[in-house]
Amino acid sequence: MTGLSIASGPTDTPLLETTIGVALREAAARWGDALALVSRHQAIRWTWRAFDAEVDRVAAGLLARGVKKGDRVGIWAPNCAEWAVIQFATARIGAILVNINPAYRVSEVEYALNKVGCSVLVTAARFKSSDYLAMLRAIWPAKVPGLRLAVSLGAEAHDGFLPWDELRAVPDEAALAAAEAALDPDDAINIQFTSGTTGLPKGATLTHRNILNNGYFTARTLHLGPDDRICVPVPLYHCFGMVLANLAAVTSGAGLIYPAESFDPERVLEAVAAERCTALYGVPTMFITILNHPALATTDTSSLRTGILAGSPCPLATMREVIDRLNMREVTIGYGMTETSPLTTQTATDDPIEERVGSVGRVHPHAQAKIVGPGGETLPYGEQGEYCSRGYAVMLGYWDDPEKTAEAIDADGWMHSGDLATMDARGYVRITGRIKDMIIRGGENIYPREIEEFLLGHEAIADAQVFGVADEKFGEEVCAWIIPRPGAALTPEEVRDHCKGRIAHYKVPRYIRIVESFAMTVTGKAQKFEMRRIMEAELSVSV
Repeated sequence: MTGLSIASGPTDTPLLETTIGVALREAAARWGDALALVSRHQAIRWTWRAFDAEVDRVAAGLLARGVKKGDRVGIWAPNCAEWAVIQFATARIGAILVNINPAYRVSEVEYALNKVGCSVLVTAARFKSSDYLAMLRAIWPAKVPGLRLAVSLGAEAHDGFLPWDELRAVPDEAALAAAEAALDPDDAINIQFTSGTTGLPKGATLTHRNILNNGYFTARTLHLGPDDRICVPVPLYHCFGMVLANLAAVTSGAGLIYPAESFDPERVLEAVAAERCTALYGVPTMFITILNHPALATTDTSSLRTGILAGSPCPLATMREVIDRLNMREVTIGYGMTETSPLTTQTATDDPIEERVGSVGRVHPHAQAKIVGPGGETLPYGEQGEYCSRGYAVMLGYWDDPEKTAEAIDADGWMHSGDLATMDARGYVRITGRIKDMIIRGGENIYPREIEEFLLGHEAIADAQVFGVADEKFGEEVCAWIIPRPGAALTPEEVRDHCKGRIAHYKVPRYIRIVESFAMTVTGKAQKFEMRRIMEAELSVSV
């Protein structure tokens, strides 16, 4: 069948034209005594009414401390109930929530806070081996002068930080109502950092309308309702957690179950069984780990029905196991990017398994997708080109970066993904590669240029090339080829030590080779694909 690779999603269900704070009020009114959120590691269980009341207290506390519409409020913490509260509290008063990756180190946090001008930061005291307070004290206030208030989570008091409980306040109903009345669904409400293939991270700026509707249509695709329970081992700082879980729940009445601060397969299985979860989210690496965990054999997963696999390609064998061993007979595959809120395609719960593995589904409601060639022309069905999307889900732009925004969103409103894809006559999209050299390691997008620029700050490094190599567990691993400066003695261990504690752990190269030269083109450009081929042959990794 001939035709062009362009498709539009259904529009029979209208978009929500409301704000996130109002959506929570409506949830509390509609499902007041039903379960809204369980944070198992904190022993917290809230109904929708209790959750809404807690959000009011924190929203009131923010207003009392001078936070107003448009102010940026950062959250730097692993998964916890307070993360969800601050998400909805900022939305309720029109402050812009800034998601900060829990794996960020000092230089990355400093950059993020300054780039978007955070005036308030809510932070965990520590997470795993990271002492957040010590890192912040190293840069605040001298290097982040715009930050005027830092709030610490947990019961312990810390010098210079406002305890979370002191942020909570008795709601001033009139002040809250006035703040909400001043909001519009098209207001910016969230900034999420996404690195570029060149330079430093960019702040994708999203609106109520962007992310609330993406959560809503994701919930509809999964057929979620107030009897459902979503197990959420994916991080809240990412769209996967805060949109596809939190906002899917508030628009459907499904309960949120947080098994632990971060992914732990045993805690996930415990949560599924104890809370009778009906949906489970994760990247393929997470599901592979769960399927290989010995506790699965004695865990009752019969309550599971659906969920989302996203972040990187899923092997057919894994998908079959997810359906057969986890009982997720209606599991779906989603595709998108932070800049599109995130999903623009998703498989349906009743799609054939071949499509749920071989494709990333069809276009979401109120969205458009097309596959274009190098000149921007829409390609025929089956031809490979760049995946582009358009519609309500496309971000406002990158914060304070009109040049990068114009590079990503063309004059007709199409968001260019940088991913290679095909579309068939039925509208199913298949992601076939990446135009640029982004690495996807266990669902984390890693941009080599950012790591290269960091490595070049080492006095003994003359040049560096970073690229991905195939890995059975994570999909890809980070590899660096490094040319030392003349006369410098440099070992892979020294390079690794230089990275640890300074950049996020998942960006630290697993494989490091000290070389005299790179594989180059005749015009002097580094050939990363050739370096990848050499490394994979050396490591005996099958592509």
